[in-house]
Amino acid sequence: MDRIIKYFPELSSTQRKQLSELDPLYREWNSRINVISRKDIENIFLHHVLHSLAIAKIISFAKNTRILDVGTGGGFPGIPLAIFFPNCSFTLVDSIGKKVTVANEVAQSLGLTNVKAIKSRAEDLENEFDFVVTRAVAPLPTLNSWVQKIIKPSGLNQLPNGIIALKGGDLKEELAPFGKKTTKWTINTFFEEEYFQEKSIIFIPR
Repeated sequence: MDRIIKYFPELSSTQRKQLSELDPLYREWNSRINVISRKDIENIFLHHVLHSLAIAKIISFAKNTRILDVGTGGGFPGIPLAIFFPNCSFTLVDSIGKKVTVANEVAQSLGLTNVKAIKSRAEDLENEFDFVVTRAVAPLPTLNSWVQKIIKPSGLNQLPNGIIALKGGDLKEELAPFGKKTTKWTINTFFEEEYFQEKSIIFIPR
């Protein structure tokens, strides 16, 4: 938790409390429904929470922004971002019901009224969103084909509406179909931990 405060000293007392409760909540749920590996649960703030919040280093979502988290698993990056941006609405989707259950229960325990997790595939959704966020759920061309139709054409933010993906490793092949459309940030420019050495944020505009 100290790491989070180091990089985000502006967090309110409510946000700090909510973020600190993620560790015990996920440990409790993970003992019942395994959604996070044992190695990762020991490093939840580094591997999940701080990684998710890297998105907050490239965009400060405007009030009333609608964000879809595709392949949320137990709630990442959606739940940490929902804590960070309480005036935005977050819809978390996953095709695995037990993961959706965990995400909803965690959000409810934290009192997050701006989060709704549903069991669905991204390509079956019909509502419109400003941004799609995701962590390594599918190759970017595949993800793009799933969600472009549900991204609203006009937006409220300094970035145009689109996809914000947390990715790792060599992305040349995945990014090739997009030409010069994408923007890439390396996360180690924001966070000094070795874990982020080969991790990036990719933005694909609508």
